Amino acid sequence: MNLFKLSTTMCCIALMGAVLTPTAKADEWNNKTVITFSGPVEIPGVHLKGFGILPAGTYVFKLLDSASDRHIVQIFSQDEKTVYATILAIPNYRLQATDKTVMTFSERPAGEPEALRAWFYPGKNFGEEFVYPKARAIEIAKTTNVPVLFTPVEIAVEVAEPVKTADAPVVMELKRAPIMAAEPSGEQVQLAAVVTAPPREPMPVATTQMPAADILPATASTLPLIGMMGLIALGAAFSLRMIEKRVR
Repeated sequence: MNLFKLSTTMCCIALMGAVLTPTAKADEWNNKTVITFSGPVEIPGVHLKGFGILPAGTYVFKLLDSASDRHIVQIFSQDEKTVYATILAIPNYRLQATDKTVMTFSERPAGEPEALRAWFYPGKNFGEEFVYPKARAIEIAKTTNVPVLFTPVEIAVEVAEPVKTADAPVVMELKRAPIMAAEPSGEQVQLAAVVTAPPREPMPVATTQMPAADILPATASTLPLIGMMGLIALGAAFSLRMIEKRVR
């Protein structure tokens, strides 16, 4: 009887795991991060009118689109009902990860708000480095003594309505815009001179210990395996129950 109870318990645990697994990883798709600023912060990109500088407060950062080497980051209100900004970013492996989720430029003139440089998602050792308008990038580079990414294309930085979809005209415009970097000296250099793409993950290699058809692809979900374990546990419990009845 104890064995029957143990098998039933194992089955329930396996089935609960199958239900809860997708929820645990829900935020990994868009890198959702809740961030609180203790003071005003200057942001690049396309923003709602009057929000080129975000007041102190709590905001939500999400990736709107990361299908290529260009990422589109959005900044939401704490309740996620308002999109304050839509920003073009480049994954930069040269950035040094810190204990803070968001990194700002370290040196700023007295009285000016900090300017947002990059966003680090927890667990990643590279940052999403933000792209500024050309004139502002040159100013920040000279002040902070670090290169700043910019686009030479004139893009309207204020919108009356929040950007909500990945195929919105302003998002497509950001994706097509050329990107360069402003050096502290004022020199304009190519993106590759200051940005290093994150290393690609190695492709899985099939071993000779089992047929290739039996190897799950690296992107396969664990749900079928969990479900199979649950069915095996159910079968074992049923068999033990039948044996118990026969012994009686």
